[in-house]
Amino acid sequence: MNGFIDRFNGAARRIPTWVVYSVLLVPAIWLFYKGVTGDLGADPVKSLEHEFGEIALQLLIAGLCITPLRRFLGLNLLRFRRAIGLLAFTYVTLHLLTWAFLDVQALSRVVEDIIKRPYITIGMAAFIVLLPLAATSNNWSVRKLGPKWRQLHKLTYLAVILGGIHYVWLVKGIQLEPLIYMAVILGLLALRLPFAAKTRTARG
Repeated sequence: MNGFIDRFNGAARRIPTWVVYSVLLVPAIWLFYKGVTGDLGADPVKSLEHEFGEIALQLLIAGLCITPLRRFLGLNLLRFRRAIGLLAFTYVTLHLLTWAFLDVQALSRVVEDIIKRPYITIGMAAFIVLLPLAATSNNWSVRKLGPKWRQLHKLTYLAVILGGIHYVWLVKGIQLEPLIYMAVILGLLALRLPFAAKTRTARG
C-alpha cells in the first residue's frame, strides 16, 4: 500500500497545474460546441445550464475530497486544490450566466426569480460566498491575509452545502442523484469533525 501511495504522490508531483486547468476546461468547451451545433437535446439552454451546474458541484466536492484523501490515505493532491477551486467557481459562473442571459434573458426576471424562488436564492447565495474565495485564490492574498486566509476559505464548506441544497431543491419531486450528492457532501464534511481526526490519530 505504501508503495502505491509513494508512486501516486510522485506522479502527482510531476503533473503541472496547467494540465489540470486545461483538462477540466475541456467539458466547458465541448458542451458549448454541442450547444451551438444543436447536439444538446430539445432544450439546449436548460441542458447547458444543468451540465455546468453539475460539473461545478462535482468540482466543489472534489476539492472537499483532497484533505480526507491526504489525512486518511496519504494521497497528496494539495497542489491541485487551488486549480480545482477556481475551476469550480468558473463552472458556477458559467451556470449562472447561462441561466441569466440565455434562459431568463431579462434583468427584472433574474431579480424576481432570486427573490421569489428559494432554490435560486440559495444558489445565488452560494455564488456570493464563492466570490471572495475566488478573489483571494492567489499567492499575494495568502501572504497578505496570513492565518485569516485559511479561516476565510472555510467558507467553501458553506458554499458546497448551499450548492447541494440548491440541487436537491430545484429538481421536481424526490430524486436519487441530488440526494447522493448531498450525502457525499455531508459525509466529507463529517470527516473534518474533530472526532474523525482523533480516531485517525489513535489508529495511527
